[in-house]
Amino acid sequence: MEATTAKPVELPRPFLERLGIYPPLAWGFLAVLLLMCACGVESGFLSAYLASKGISASAVALVFTVYGVTATFASWLSGALSDLWGPKRVMLIGLAIWLIFHMTFLLLGVAPGNYPLILVFYALRGFGYPLFAYAFLVWITVATPARNLGTSLGWFWFAFAAGFPTLGSLIASYLVPSVGAYQTLWWALIFVAAAGLALFTVRDPTGTRRLAPAGENPIKTLISSATIAWQIPKIGIGGIVRTINTAAQLGFLVFLPVYCTTRVGFTLTQWLRLLTMLSVTNVIWNLLFGIIGDKFGWRRTVVWFGGVGCAVTTLMLYYSMQGHPANYALAVVAGMFFGAALSGYTPLGAIMAALAPGRKGAAMSILNFGAGASAWVGPAIVGIFLPLVGAGGVMWIFAVLYAISAALTMFMRVPEDKAAA
Repeated sequence: MEATTAKPVELPRPFLERLGIYPPLAWGFLAVLLLMCACGVESGFLSAYLASKGISASAVALVFTVYGVTATFASWLSGALSDLWGPKRVMLIGLAIWLIFHMTFLLLGVAPGNYPLILVFYALRGFGYPLFAYAFLVWITVATPARNLGTSLGWFWFAFAAGFPTLGSLIASYLVPSVGAYQTLWWALIFVAAAGLALFTVRDPTGTRRLAPAGENPIKTLISSATIAWQIPKIGIGGIVRTINTAAQLGFLVFLPVYCTTRVGFTLTQWLRLLTMLSVTNVIWNLLFGIIGDKFGWRRTVVWFGGVGCAVTTLMLYYSMQGHPANYALAVVAGMFFGAALSGYTPLGAIMAALAPGRKGAAMSILNFGAGASAWVGPAIVGIFLPLVGAGGVMWIFAVLYAISAALTMFMRVPEDKAAA
């Protein structure tokens, strides 16, 4: 009789792995969602609340500007410090900063109406969320198998955007009328504490140790997290592309509420609902484009769905509001298309990690710096050009920037990407 060779039985993959989540990191995604909910709780009313306490509009703007600067610096530090200490320790530092300086912001700044302390403590709290969230982003890139990396990054941005501003704003919409604005700001601490509990259940060992080579000088590690942008020019390009990604979205928040309510004729409620639909669509497509990137190719997804898609939908959004009267339903649809296209940049993190496999923390520092920089680049473009070229001109500037980002991404070819061939 001939001997028969039995085929090995292929065991079904765990459910989370089938979803594209590396199982040992699963609780970390929940931790990011909870912490970003805490950030999102205040996003819809804090500026108005500070103004109601007698703080001028320019002084309120300065509070958020300084917060954006510290958050940008912390976004870069998240990768650099992950190289030195490991992502988990950096996340714990970010958690502690958020808790401590949020409480001092409320007790010593907001409660007595002390503007200098409001400015100082809110700025210091700005170090918290980037160290927490973006260190976990680094952790994902170093621990997740390449075949699922795009999908895992999609889950990260799904959790990030679901918390800020989507669920956070929704929670605030119920809390503020029932307990008041000041008490609602205290409720944010519950979500931060829950995020800490979720983090302590993450057991993957990769994030508990330094990522830089053993024995490397700490100063050299920090410097390399900046110099990698020109040592590997594609990393620098990725930082520029990431800045462009959300610059328009954040710039829109500066002028579109006023433009829509004074020039287009929408009510404030209509604008807020349009913004909500844009955000919800963005949350959903963050996940879908992570999956699409793993199948269609990371670079192709960023170029065509992200760069080209955002260039087209930015103009769609503007011109959908030019009828007299403007067609609100058409504007909502255009906003949803823009929200989806924003998610086309999701696989950019996978490309950045693949460009520097031995220095993923440094590569992600540049990506995270781009994410932080967009918080002031977008509003700065609006501030400079809105008086010169008007709303339409600003929308065209953002559309051109998106087209430039698509062209730049064409040069970001990596072997691990299915679009590399």
